[in-house]
Amino acid sequence: MGGSEGHRLFPEGFLWGAATSSHQVEGNNVNNDWWDWEQLPGKVAHGDKSGDACDHYNGYRQDFAMARDLGHNAHRLSLEWSRIEPAEGRFDRGAVEHYRDVLGTLKSFGMATMVTLHHFTNPRWLTAKGGWARPEVAGLFERYSRHVAEQLGDLVDFWVTINEPMVYATHGFLLGLWPPEKKSIVLAFRVAKNLAKAHGRAYHAIHEVLGVRGRRPMVGIAKNMMLFDPKNPASRLDRMVAQKLDRIFNRSFLDALANGVMAFPVVSRETDPRLDGTQDFIGVNYYSRSLAAFSLRKPQMLFMDLSVKEDAEKNSLGWEVYPEGLYRILMSVKGYRLPVYITENGIATTDDRQRERFIVAHLREVARAIADGVDVRGYLHWSLIDNFEWKEGFAPRFGLVGVDYKTQARNIRPSARLYSDIIRTGSLP
Repeated sequence: MGGSEGHRLFPEGFLWGAATSSHQVEGNNVNNDWWDWEQLPGKVAHGDKSGDACDHYNGYRQDFAMARDLGHNAHRLSLEWSRIEPAEGRFDRGAVEHYRDVLGTLKSFGMATMVTLHHFTNPRWLTAKGGWARPEVAGLFERYSRHVAEQLGDLVDFWVTINEPMVYATHGFLLGLWPPEKKSIVLAFRVAKNLAKAHGRAYHAIHEVLGVRGRRPMVGIAKNMMLFDPKNPASRLDRMVAQKLDRIFNRSFLDALANGVMAFPVVSRETDPRLDGTQDFIGVNYYSRSLAAFSLRKPQMLFMDLSVKEDAEKNSLGWEVYPEGLYRILMSVKGYRLPVYITENGIATTDDRQRERFIVAHLREVARAIADGVDVRGYLHWSLIDNFEWKEGFAPRFGLVGVDYKTQARNIRPSARLYSDIIRTGSLP
């Protein structure tokens, strides 16, 4: 199925790999807010609890060997803050040693490491203090980031401070879908501001710690970029809503990190010069698009209504499969003049042929963006292995590698082999 060796679409040195996050794969993250929330009835689909998850905490070496054998030269993972700092101000030496071994294993396999410091979960002690709704969280996150940079910095090639800040802010504090289940537009954007400030402080801490050692770290965020198109392109109001959503959800956070100006809706605008220029690369997480419409019935959502195109191909979560959106998103970040890494892109499906088509179609759009001048330097598929998909539980299958949760057996899917061919040839079938 491999493409022709002659027509290389992706540059030499391109990073190819997959991504995971601690709570979704490790198992037994008993000290965080998600673990507590999962124990409550009706919170997660089918009554699922993360439990042992994929037992990756113990099986990481085998999982990484599999990725290496598939030709991956990079891997993105997250550290579990609640393991590293299980009580406020007390850092766990054993947890740090564990992650040294995890990252050292990737290095020994010749793979670049991309480390995420915050991927949705919070230590229980932080949640008890009010979590991300409290301004002091920025200093607490800076202290944790500094500790990690001191202890693990020699093993990290790329740093993602925060995964999908706007998803975290909206799902936990506006829509009430995730812990702490708040439904306040003011609180959601206050949290967004705190996330931006925390990123800025972590960025400088990592640069300080590693700069003294003569290293130049690459630090950014992984930004979920949703494509918003007007539901009715002829409607001026629908077009306006689509533009507004793009500005709020996609642009506001990236702009804050570019120019230091935090301009989120319904909270006071604030300028922080220490935020200015705090991205060494842009991480793009792309999955889907939404159709946006004006709705008088939704004042709590700023009169904005979202839907999915009815006759479109969808994944098993009902999200539209829209490859061209990845090209459009990549073109939209070109103006920031930073290297771009696709930090997540993948599909929940039980039909692996659909995953094969998804990978090829989306990589075709990446190649087109590269040809049109976007400095894309890597692609990390979501996910390496099936995992615990937050509120949706274990049903969604995102993995290049299947997981039997009863036996923890791994099953390399044909899509993983196809991706392997693409990596080997740098071309598309």
